[in-house]
Amino acid sequence: MLLGSYTVTIPDFFAMLGGKTIPGASFIIMENKLPQALLGLLAGASFGMAGTIFQSMLRNPLASPDIIGISYGASATAVAAMVIFGVRGAGVSVAAIIGALLVALLITLLARGRGGTGLILIGIGAAAFMQAAVTFLLSRADINNAQEVIVWLTGSLNSANWERVTILTVALVVLLPLIAGGSRDLRGLALGDDTAAGLGFNVPRARLLLTILGVLLAALPTAAAGPISFVAFLSGPIAKRLNGGVASLPLSALVGAAIVLAGNFAAVNAIPGTSLPVGVVTGALGAPFLLWLLISSNRANQGG
Repeated sequence: MLLGSYTVTIPDFFAMLGGKTIPGASFIIMENKLPQALLGLLAGASFGMAGTIFQSMLRNPLASPDIIGISYGASATAVAAMVIFGVRGAGVSVAAIIGALLVALLITLLARGRGGTGLILIGIGAAAFMQAAVTFLLSRADINNAQEVIVWLTGSLNSANWERVTILTVALVVLLPLIAGGSRDLRGLALGDDTAAGLGFNVPRARLLLTILGVLLAALPTAAAGPISFVAFLSGPIAKRLNGGVASLPLSALVGAAIVLAGNFAAVNAIPGTSLPVGVVTGALGAPFLLWLLISSNRANQGG
């Protein structure tokens, strides 16, 4: 918040938090940079936990919401709500949650009995279909709506405001009990279904709880800031490596928040006079990692 093309001293920042008005600086910090930072922190944390939940449950680093179609489901219904019905604010969040839940239910039903790899492949197909639906909706939108939606689809904090920060904060606070329970269930399932059942875990209930939680954690930040690409995909593996190979929702949340905040700082300051969407930077980071993961997995399979 204090760095970039417009710098502010730390004493001035705390003075503004205390209510002091500094011409120019107060507006830039309190109405622009601070909402962006808070929205980026919350969205990154939420995406990070969502990615870890699906990757750990399905035991596959490719199984993040942005790869298996859940984020695209949220995007498609959110775009439909904005373009067709002119919905804004909390209505977009509701539409995104409905879309994410429907896609998760669909791919779960279609992948029944096919294992984690089958679910991932079906999810990739669902993502392609949803992406086509978004393209169709954009072709039917007027030029002003289409431009706004395209920026949102890239994943951007540039339109952050206190309303979006408040909605996402309240939603995540409401989900805190589920997150606490999901973290415990995730540790149990990491031991394997048979071992978890032997330790007293209700495995089907735990999977259902974690699926719903993962969908909500992916849909809510998507509605607030757009589908910021690869944050969910990157956060889990990085946090797992930092934590000695053990999945951790709190650490994944911190890693996700760090990725979004660092990515947004780079996006805003990389090109003087131009503020890029944060999704451009996270996409540039995530694409090489995805290619490396696919190549390494292929080599491992050939070696086996």
